[in-house]
Amino acid sequence: MTDFQALKDFFRHDEFARQNGIEIVEIAEGYARTQVRIEPRHLNAGGSVQGGVLFTLADLAFAAATNSHGTLTVTSTANITFIRGARDGIITAQARETVNHRHLPFCEVRVTDNDGNLVAIFTASGYRKEGVRAVAEREP
Repeated sequence: MTDFQALKDFFRHDEFARQNGIEIVEIAEGYARTQVRIEPRHLNAGGSVQGGVLFTLADLAFAAATNSHGTLTVTSTANITFIRGARDGIITAQARETVNHRHLPFCEVRVTDNDGNLVAIFTASGYRKEGVRAVAEREP
């Protein structure tokens, strides 16, 4: 069984996400939710949230959801479709693993704004590194 708090601690070492204010709010088996509070540094020249912020937010949710089984999983392919712009507030990404394959999981991530409007859809597959734990098991 995976220690979800240890997994959240593991992802605190994701410097890019951390330095951009992206955090993991929740992890459960095959599920994760991340969020970011939009600041001026997140905006593009047009005044909307930069696509890279949304991609990173969704990718971290994907990583947390697919690593929730305890085996180190890395992204192998990812695609994002931007639906609408966002300018402020809190943006949330919810990842749900739709295929829990022992080597090739697949996940859909829905990115929404403060009002629950769909901002982007991110889909990705990963590769599970057999025999490599996502986090060290704690001593009993």
